Amino acid sequence: MRVDQRAPSELRPLKLEIGSNIYAEGSALISCGDTKVYCTASVEERVPAFLKGTGSGWVTAEYDMLPRATQTRNQRERQRNGISGRTQEIQRLIGRSLRAVCNLEALGERSIYLDCDVLQADGGTRTAAITASWVALICALNGLVRERRLRQLPILSQAAAVSVGLVNNQVLLDLCYVEDSSAQVDMNVVMNSHAELIEVQGCGERSTFSRQQMNAMIDLAEKGLGELFVLQREALASHSIYLPKQITHE
Repeated sequence: MRVDQRAPSELRPLKLEIGSNIYAEGSALISCGDTKVYCTASVEERVPAFLKGTGSGWVTAEYDMLPRATQTRNQRERQRNGISGRTQEIQRLIGRSLRAVCNLEALGERSIYLDCDVLQADGGTRTAAITASWVALICALNGLVRERRLRQLPILSQAAAVSVGLVNNQVLLDLCYVEDSSAQVDMNVVMNSHAELIEVQGCGERSTFSRQQMNAMIDLAEKGLGELFVLQREALASHSIYLPKQITHE
């Protein structure tokens, strides 16, 4: 039995709330056990210089961990010598994951910025940020459609992410911090709702792992991601935002 009494293939208790920010075009707060990440989506009618005149839009992300998101207070990164390599890597992952499911040409020459702030960290903050950011993005895009600034949602599919790992020679889904910090193998899996991989980040922290073990971890991640896709759709439906079948692939 795991430290929080879950089965190996069980996600942590999940909650996804949307619309809590009255100013942002989209917002979502996700709780995965004791991990809580707040994401907002902001629309700007301009694109980076390298996209000007191309007719293509841009989706990007920023990620930050608030000072008391962990057991001890962290200094805000802007007060140090710039953001850390870890933060840069995570926010690039979030941006790549969302762009993979966007039709940037259909978005037009506008940018959507996803700001992901970790309120409380107990493992899996980057995966939670991707899952919540996709919901915040849909809320923002739905607003553009409602205002007739877009004809339809420029979205190809859902996107979500989950962690999986090998702990004490057992494959576990959705690692909390205690499990993550002692894992032999740690992996983050990003997938779309057509069961296609967007990105896999995996490494042997304390040991190597076989192809068979890798396949078992990805299979387990796919099972958990199916549950996350349902959670995303339910959260949006609670605000009367419904997705076309070709996006959800139900």
